[in-house]
Amino acid sequence: MGLMLIAVLGSLESWYLKDITRAAVKRGHSVIGIPFRQLHGIVAQEISDVQAPVGSDAIKRFRRSVACRKTVDRQVPVSSPLLSSHGTHEMFSLSAVDAVLVRTMPPGSLEQVVYRMDALHSLQGTGVAVVNPPRALETAVDKYLSGVRLDAAGLLVPRTEVCETQMIAMESFSSMNGDVVVKPIFGSEGRGITRVTDNEMAYRVFSTLERIGAVIFQQEFIPHFGYDLRAMVLDGRVVAAMRRRSTLDWRTNVSRGAKAEPATLTKQEEQTAVQAANAVGATLAGVDLLPAKDGKLYVVEVNAVPGWRATARVSNVDVSDTIVEYLSSIPVPDSTPS
Repeated sequence: MGLMLIAVLGSLESWYLKDITRAAVKRGHSVIGIPFRQLHGIVAQEISDVQAPVGSDAIKRFRRSVACRKTVDRQVPVSSPLLSSHGTHEMFSLSAVDAVLVRTMPPGSLEQVVYRMDALHSLQGTGVAVVNPPRALETAVDKYLSGVRLDAAGLLVPRTEVCETQMIAMESFSSMNGDVVVKPIFGSEGRGITRVTDNEMAYRVFSTLERIGAVIFQQEFIPHFGYDLRAMVLDGRVVAAMRRRSTLDWRTNVSRGAKAEPATLTKQEEQTAVQAANAVGATLAGVDLLPAKDGKLYVVEVNAVPGWRATARVSNVDVSDTIVEYLSSIPVPDSTPS
């Protein structure tokens, strides 16, 4: 692929947008940042004022499209021929971009989340490369579904039991030796995670979750060495890795104060990470591996919207450039009318 236009779905103020832009511009590409809230789905309606990239043959009229309303004068690190330098808003079809990188999955109502996924499915249906594919995002964001996929692929995951009532949850708690990790079924960076080790605490936690209508997701606590491994997987290979070590908390998230260290993965660890990403259908994934004290290697999570700032820093790998290089290698579907 020659020069390309990449859309990054995520915060306009994020380090990741700036770094992807840096890597893309170095290669002569353009980047535009788009918050999910600015997506505009259109069905069976023609748009005549869509602007296309300079020099492209992008279609200017669409009957099914995902567009974006963009405030032009925002201070965004973007160089894009889609946007003019005058006026306050422009609307253009994302079908005109070469690739979409989904950098984050912001919280929202059920309707908002479903619509965002529907919009990505629709966009993918127009031939635009979406990384990660929406089906992979839907799988990875759901801890129960991703666990099912990992287990079906023959990978080792912590014993997991999920229910909606305090009574069943207490039975599960007892069957897992009274030491579990309770997690929200959706969530990341260690938010909302609690280790429960006694019956009284379990009763309070499970009763509260039932009362607020939450799903009770608990996993058996795995004794470990105070660290886990984060493997960045891209297109079937590990491109960078780090060890996350914590001396203050049993959680090893860098956002929770864990220290990021360089790590060289074993062949088994690399293979497991790639298999885990494949199990959820992710092209780009942050796979969390937990070497346990019993000698087993557990897959704890597959993040389909992974951060890589700490991994890039300690591994001395330009992850953003590696991602841009991959995006530029994706073949462009032939849009020439037959």
